[in-house]
Amino acid sequence: MAEELSLRERKKRETRERIADVAMGLFMLRGFDRVTVAEVADAAGVSVNTVFNYFRTKEDLFFDRQEAAVESLGRVVAARAPGESAVEAVRRDFEAALDQRDWRYGITGGAPDFFRMVTESPALSTRIREMGALREEYLARVLAEETDAGPDDPTPRLVAAQLVALTRTVSEEFLRRRLAGERVETAVPAARAAAGRAFDLLESGVGDYAVKATSSQP
Repeated sequence: MAEELSLRERKKRETRERIADVAMGLFMLRGFDRVTVAEVADAAGVSVNTVFNYFRTKEDLFFDRQEAAVESLGRVVAARAPGESAVEAVRRDFEAALDQRDWRYGITGGAPDFFRMVTESPALSTRIREMGALREEYLARVLAEETDAGPDDPTPRLVAAQLVALTRTVSEEFLRRRLAGERVETAVPAARAAAGRAFDLLESGVGDYAVKATSSQP
């Protein structure tokens, strides 16, 4: 039974990924607003109902990793090492993402194409702003839980706002350079330098906030 469930879940995951990949290919080719869900279903070889079984809205097809994007900073903070602060954890993760050209901070070779598609669609522009707000809200909840902050303590929200703004601003600087024609090979080091300066500033202010306790030695 467990093996059957695992196989069923794997097939569902593969179907979801195939639909999302087909949809993104169509969106890149023709633009988000010019592609219908019916066309995505036809190209993926599934019914429209099947598409909506996996994706609640057309925007969810585009932002198929929305949940991971919204929760990413909060998960990084929650998983920080003993003795590591929230700012240090995000800094470490951001630098690792730069090294790996990981998608989670938007510093990838395909960022300009992604940006153009978003800005060309009012629906996608609205959704990405909503995702930013949700990301900040989720991180604030994690920080409040990790520091046992009371409901009247605004510190988790303030720190979350600063961390989200930092990562967004550095990502936007990378995108600005790419849209101006700069190559990834030079835009990434520039983003790394900007992030270094920004994290230094933040660490001088809230760098000792939410340091995870170390286990006491016997």
